[in-house]
Order: sequence, then structure tokens, then C-alpha cells
Amino acid sequence: MKEWFENLSVMEHIYLWLGVVATLFLIVQIILMLCSSVGGDFDVDGDGDIDVDNDSGVSIFTLKSVTAFFAVGAWAGLLVCSVISQKLQWVSIPVAVAAGAAAMFLVVVVMRAISKLQCNGALQTEKLVGKHATVYVSVPPSRSGRGKVTLNAQGRYTELDAVTEGTEKIPVDEIVEIVAVEDGCTVVKRTSPEEKINLSEEENV
Repeated sequence: MKEWFENLSVMEHIYLWLGVVATLFLIVQIILMLCSSVGGDFDVDGDGDIDVDNDSGVSIFTLKSVTAFFAVGAWAGLLVCSVISQKLQWVSIPVAVAAGAAAMFLVVVVMRAISKLQCNGALQTEKLVGKHATVYVSVPPSRSGRGKVTLNAQGRYTELDAVTEGTEKIPVDEIVEIVAVEDGCTVVKRTSPEEKINLSEEENV
């Protein structure tokens, strides 16, 4: 093992350490997601400002999908480097990118499927009005696009599309209030500082 490690090229070292770090990070995300599904109040992703929504309202560049890209791409690149000569190791780069992109696409497909399962007909959306939720994927302003919110609904962790009529983007981790539900998509608004204080006090009771 030591001899194999010492004989790795610079590119192989890059692939190896990138793959190890990304894989560990991906495992942590999966564990946190499982805890979130059980506990309901644990927010997993901090997608920041890199989320790019398509027409379905599902974010493509999330923390999970980007991590999967680097994890799978790195291991694929390392595998290619191990079977070709060092002079041809540049060939591993397009292979790594293609493998990473495939992994990212797979994660998006799986997340869409999970979202649809969580938002099936058993959920009584009319009862969501007035409830508070946490922004999971940032919500664009003035109904210019869809974000996502998470909350406990009917005793289970639920993820829903969201739009806002406000003129400012609602960032990730912001607490919002659901004011309406239209065709399975929630309409949300920011909560006031007073409401946030009241919610915090209720959680501590």
C-alpha cells in the first residue's frame, strides 16, 4: 500500500485526495439527510447562491449534486490513470468530468423522485396555510422562479416548491410563512422579527 501510494503521479494524488474528501463529505450529507427525515427539524443543505432552478423548480447545483460530481469524477479519473501510462493521463480529465456529470444528473433525478413522493395526494395542502417553513433552495423574487421550503406537515418531513410575491430574494435557511398553496406550489412571505422571536420561544418551551 505504501509503495503504491509513493508511486502515484501528481495527477493521481489530486484525484485521490479529492475523491477521499468529497466521498467523506457526501457520506456526512447522507447521514444528515437521514437524521433530517427522522427528526424533521434538521436542515441539511446550505446551497447558498449557487442554486440554479429549472422549470420544474428543482435545483440542479445543490450541495449534494456538486459533491457527487467531485466524488465520482475523482474516482473515475483515478481509475483511468491507473490503467494508462503517465504520458496519457490527460485523457482521464474528460472521463472524470463525464462521470461526475452523470453522477450529478442521477442525484437530481433521485431528488425529484423523492420530492414527488413526499408531495403526493396524501398531503392536505389547504392545511399548510399559516404554517412556518424553512427555505431549502432560495426563493427568487416577484414569482420569477421557484425555490423550495421544508417543514413538518401531517407528522412527516415535507419538501415543497415555493414562490414569493416579495421583491427580494429569500435566502436559504430563512423562516417563512405559507400564505397560500397554488397547484401544489406554496406562496410564502418573510416572517417579521417579532414572529421569529415568538417561534424561537415556542421551540424552547
